[in-house]
Amino acid sequence: MDIGINEQDRQEIALGLSRLLADSYTLYLKTHNFHWNVTGPMFNTLHLMFETQYNELSLAVDAIAERIRALGHYAPGSYADYARLTAIPEAVGVPKADEMIRQLVEGHETLCRTARSIFDIVGHAADEPSADLLTQRLQVHEKTAWMLRSLLEK
Repeated sequence: MDIGINEQDRQEIALGLSRLLADSYTLYLKTHNFHWNVTGPMFNTLHLMFETQYNELSLAVDAIAERIRALGHYAPGSYADYARLTAIPEAVGVPKADEMIRQLVEGHETLCRTARSIFDIVGHAADEPSADLLTQRLQVHEKTAWMLRSLLEK
């Protein structure tokens, strides 16, 4: 494979993107869980908001996995892989709505940190497609964290 990025850099980028994929899939699952199980006076608002968010994450995991493949590596695709690679904890039980929101804020902020951690190697390798993907993901996760965070203000 000769796309202008050496194997060592492609491997390092793929590993970073695999962590991003694991975080994204874990947050997708958590968001979908909360969509199903949210209760309380903000039910309708949160139910619809969480649905929009998990649908967006569903598309994101596909884009991230396909970028890993374009770099010549296999994308992780099992719960065991994701559990090993993610920095986002699973939800325990069914938390109250405000705790769901807090956990989702933390998840989106974690995704921002994971995405930022990959930029150095992506820049070093002049991997513009991966940089573009990371920038798009950051825009989504920063905005979503801000919107969720605003729901926690008293």
